[in-house]
Amino acid sequence: MDIVAVKTKFQIVIPQHIREQVKVEIGDLLEASVEDGKITFTPKSLIDRHLAEGLEDAKQGRTHGPYANAKDAIKALETRAKRHAKKRGQ
Repeated sequence: MDIVAVKTKFQIVIPQHIREQVKVEIGDLLEASVEDGKITFTPKSLIDRHLAEGLEDAKQGRTHGPYANAKDAIKALETRAKRHAKKRGQ
């Protein structure tokens, strides 16, 4: 068991062997929570943010499809891209 100190601005250093076990790198995101009076940090990836954005889009009705097949999906995307390019050109 490692003991770490709370520094100024409430910063702590995660011991190296613990960082290596969970593969935490500089710049990674950690979710902080309290469980049974203990502070826990859980590594999170950016996919969580993108997933949340996608779910919010679906909730707001910003969706495409469903499409019967890949050809129909590609056709719809090409049509949207043309409309988008036309708007940007005006």
